[in-house]
This record gives sequence, structure tokens and C-alpha cells, in this order.
Amino acid sequence: MSQDQLDARRQEILAAARACFARHGYEGATVRRLEEETGLSRGAIFHHFRDKDSLFLAVAEDDAAAMVETVARNGLVQVMRDLLARADSTETAGWLGSQLEVSRRLRTDPAFAKRWAQRSQAITDATHERLHRQREAGVLRDDVPLDLLTQFLELAYDGLVLHLATGRPPGDLGRVLDLVEEAVRKA
Repeated sequence: MSQDQLDARRQEILAAARACFARHGYEGATVRRLEEETGLSRGAIFHHFRDKDSLFLAVAEDDAAAMVETVARNGLVQVMRDLLARADSTETAGWLGSQLEVSRRLRTDPAFAKRWAQRSQAITDATHERLHRQREAGVLRDDVPLDLLTQFLELAYDGLVLHLATGRPPGDLGRVLDLVEEAVRKA
């Protein structure tokens, strides 16, 4: 296989594994279920990933990397708006399930938490840098420290993820996000 084919196969495995982890949780996503979801043998799956833990971390890292890109370009509120716009899609449901699984593993698996800390910090750094650029452009309030605004936005994001992942209806969350955005903008 060419490198392009290997990369494409890796992305296929990640997408299928994301769905499997979301549907069954980390523990329930057995190797047999991963094989069924991907349509590949365990040898083909684990040719790309050392073990199930590495595969799960790769899924979470892939999600975090995409989020960092969006935050750097458009801000964390835009990430929330994008998530809300896609709340009913099966891909988003899988992503939300993966986020809940990351949260669970952060509480229960110290080794995973240590490995995940870098990914989490990258999102925080991207949010902080975006806010810094917004403040320099004169559109962000300047009476609150950037670290506090970063925490505020991350808390709003975590709340949105939990709200949607638990199956609660989106309702008027677009207007709630308007409030979040207004809270950080200069009056």
C-alpha cells in the first residue's frame, strides 16, 4: 500500500473506532466490535495502532487537533456554534460520545489523564491566543483577565457538550451562545 492508502485506511479506522467507542464506551468497544465496525481484522487495525488504548487516544487526539484548528481560526464560540448546527448528525453523536468517554477516563485512568494533558493544554492555548488577538483588535472586553475569559468559554463549551451528549434537545441554545459571545465582547 502507498502512504496515501495507509493514511486513508488510518482515517477510516479512526472514524469507525470513534463510532464504536461512542456507542459502546471504552470498555464495551471490544476488539471484536472494533473489527465489526471497521470491517477489518484485528491485525489490520493494530498495524496502525499499538493497542485499543492507543486507538482511543488517537481518536481523542484527532478530535482535539480539529478543535484547535477551528479555535485558532474562528474561536471557541464558533466551535460551539458548529457543534450545535450538527447536533442531530450521527457523526456528531459519535464525537459527543467520545468526549464523554474522554471525561470518564480522565477521572478513572491516571496514565490516560497524563497523556491527555498536552492535548487539553493545546485547546486552552489556542483559545487564549485567539482571545489575545481579539483583545488587541479592540473587540474583546478588557476588564477581565484573559485566563478568566478562557476558563469561562471552556466551561460554556463543556456544558454544551454535556447537554447535547446526554440527549437533551438543543432548544434555544443558539441564543445562549449569543449571550456567551456578548459576555466576552467589548460593550
